[in-house]
Amino acid sequence: MSHISLDSIKETPDPQSRPQRRPSWIKVRQIHDTNENYHFLKGLMRSQELHTVCEEARCPNIGECWGSRTATFLIMGDICTRSCRFCDVKTGRPLPMDWAEPERVAQAVKSMNLKHVVITSVNRDERADGGAPIFAACINRIREVQPGCSIEVLIPDFKGSRDALQIVMDARPEILNHNVETVQRLFRTIQPQDKYEWAQATLTNAKQMAPDLLTKSGIMVGLGETWEELLATMQDLQSWGVDILTIGQYLQPTRNHWPIDRYYTPEEFAKLKELGLEMGFRWVESGPLVRSSYRAHEQVEVLLGK
Repeated sequence: MSHISLDSIKETPDPQSRPQRRPSWIKVRQIHDTNENYHFLKGLMRSQELHTVCEEARCPNIGECWGSRTATFLIMGDICTRSCRFCDVKTGRPLPMDWAEPERVAQAVKSMNLKHVVITSVNRDERADGGAPIFAACINRIREVQPGCSIEVLIPDFKGSRDALQIVMDARPEILNHNVETVQRLFRTIQPQDKYEWAQATLTNAKQMAPDLLTKSGIMVGLGETWEELLATMQDLQSWGVDILTIGQYLQPTRNHWPIDRYYTPEEFAKLKELGLEMGFRWVESGPLVRSSYRAHEQVEVLLGK
């Protein structure tokens, strides 16, 4: 297997030594005031009292995706019960569950006339089911109001609960996504309330429950992992039955978040894609600004013919 040598990396990077300037290949597309699709989608989200991870997590692709009328819906509120060190979503005590939300999501999907939709959520650890019924309700209602629209759900780990996961799988999304985010050594440091074993249980159980459905996961790079650890995590995901892998550069949301250890080059991202395909993934999306739902509709079109 080909190998790119990287310097050994400390588990806790020195914030003073992190890169201060983004390299030339990290270019975020700007949002233009004249972009009608962008403003239509923003107005729709506000009128329906909906949230998107595009806004909450400050996704660098928001201009491109919103400009083409695609978005990732963030359900169950905008307050997360976990405090991952890479994420800019608010942490705290969430509001009560809104059981009318699936209807609003479905109507927004219909208004946008989407062919593919991605639905994700904050963590709701105060609930034993982690909010799984809301995911299922969104899937079922979208099927009713927008027939033919394929659905991807990017779910929490539900603390490894098989029962909670079964609720989502019974609704039959086209893609079941759960991001592992980082390598095993850094996992609890970057995601203090998560466990690597919960990610493993979520992805392996999903494939066991519905072998014909696509499973997906994503990794951020530049958090302090070594090349060897990164490849080992990719091999773990492949062994867990993951079909689609996304790999993107971590970008620090604020100075209070985990510092960037290094920027990967476009050549390294290309090599990771090559190695991932060699490992047996059916699809690898790898690039500096790749995020979990980036070009998700293309994955469905190619792999499922929809």
